[in-house]
This record gives sequence, C-alpha cells and structure tokens, in this order.
Amino acid sequence: MSVDVLNETDHRLDELELVALSRYVMKEMRVHPGADLCLRLVDEAAMEVLHVQWMDLPGPTDVMSFPMDELRPGREGEEPAEGVLGDIVLCPSVAARQAAEAGHATEEELLLLTTHGILHLLGYDHAEPEEEREMFELQRQLVLTFLAGRGRPTT
Repeated sequence: MSVDVLNETDHRLDELELVALSRYVMKEMRVHPGADLCLRLVDEAAMEVLHVQWMDLPGPTDVMSFPMDELRPGREGEEPAEGVLGDIVLCPSVAARQAAEAGHATEEELLLLTTHGILHLLGYDHAEPEEEREMFELQRQLVLTFLAGRGRPTT
C-alpha cells in the first residue's frame, strides 16, 4: 500500500505514524494491497478554499476526503478491487483546537481524522443517525486497536 504524506504546514508531526495508521486501517478494511492514498496537510486558508469550493461551507474544516476510484471495503473470501483510494486533506491547526476541546493530544486527533477520512473514501458516511453510529464506532475501534498494537495507552 502506497501512502504519501504532503505536509504543507509548519506543524511538526510523526509522518511515519500517520502512514502506519493508514496502512493499518486499509488492511483492516481489506483494501487491495496495491491501493494508493495521499495525505495532504494544509493551513486554514487552503482548507477554507477547499471547504467553500467543494462543500459550499464557510471557514476551514478539520478533514476532507476526495475519493478517486470509489473503492469499497473488501469482503471475506473475495479479492478486493485494485486502484487509487484517493486523497485526504487534513488541517492540523483545526485539529489542534478540537484536540484541546476533547482533552487529548493533537497527534491523536490527527489519527482519528485520518481514519475518518479513509472511511469516507471507502463509502462510509454520517448523514443519518444510524450511519453516524456505525462509522464513528468503527473509527473508534480502528484507532484504539492501532494504538494498542503500538503499545500506546488508549483512552
């Protein structure tokens, strides 16, 4: 699985951990091992431009997902489709504010947002209450099992 990280901000982060998380989530979701993903970190001005252009909403947001080949999670016993998963755009400064409000580290928020973005690329959504419960529980489990596998405390 190819995961590229393009950090266009001054925010210092552990790019290797973001790559490891992305690969973990894609593996757990049975994405084809040859799939490509790009993580792009941008400042608030760049995120606001994307947010207005694609969602017609004002201000910067935390994460946006841009699917390419509309890949879906693989199923047990079936060969997953090959292709480009897509791009995830993250805004570390927005993530930092959210992390402070939630009482955890910015790095943990970025892991959560990356997982959230990957799930969106795989067709998950949270427009309806049942969809939101399913997606948020899945993202919580994926982040917790990733952190536990790396020997990091989970809260």
